[in-house]
Amino acid sequence: MSGHHGVHKAEEAFAKTGSDSIERHIFICAEPQKGECCSPAEGQAAWKYLKKRLKQLGLDGPKTGKGGGVARTKADCLRICHAGPVAVVWPDGVWYHSCTEEVLETIIQEHLIGGKPVEQYRLHRPEN
Repeated sequence: MSGHHGVHKAEEAFAKTGSDSIERHIFICAEPQKGECCSPAEGQAAWKYLKKRLKQLGLDGPKTGKGGGVARTKADCLRICHAGPVAVVWPDGVWYHSCTEEVLETIIQEHLIGGKPVEQYRLHRPEN
């Protein structure tokens, strides 16, 4: 579907999902094809945990009076390929390494809920 009709349908879907009320979006490398950053099993476990916890805490999806405001996306690869699973939180532009269930819980509580990046697991450019 292309052209004006396609754009109109996309805008309808956008409005229906409430995507304009998303405050943060977390992407996680959950299906590494080459298994260089982590094993596929580790990636899938991290994704399942993230999905489950965001739902349990009422954070998943559009912002409403009852919660929400966090979107989540499972990525094949975020191009870091080391110390995974790797995640990134937008619009903050904060990248995380070693995203096990325990680390994800810390990210959820401190960053997604508390608004403060978790420096212990944050990726930074190396200083030269």
